Amino acid sequence: MAGDAHDDGKHGNRLADEAALSARLQRLGQQLDQVKSSKPPDPAAPRPQADTSAMARGLRLSTELVAGVIVGAGIGWLLDRWLGISPWGFIVFLLLGFTAGLLNVMRAAGLAQQRQGPKQ
Repeated sequence: MAGDAHDDGKHGNRLADEAALSARLQRLGQQLDQVKSSKPPDPAAPRPQADTSAMARGLRLSTELVAGVIVGAGIGWLLDRWLGISPWGFIVFLLLGFTAGLLNVMRAAGLAQQRQGPKQ
């Protein structure tokens, strides 16, 4: 019986706390709405675009390397078939193609000097 009176006090206290919390949340919501309405809307910021020239350069450099390796391997394979020296022609020309591909990549990237013809 005495416990019932004590429970009613807790229940009433809880309702008062919830009402106070609800009122604070409403005031906070109104303040946020005022702040949002006072700021001018931001213009739609343009999305950052990928630098297409950098992408094109990357594709060119990777193509230079792959083409060198494929051409070298193809020449080596053909020499192996023609001369019957399998697999040595393939191995040697694969390595030469890789070297040529790296040299082409370095030239295209500007890290190595282009060969100049004889001056006249």
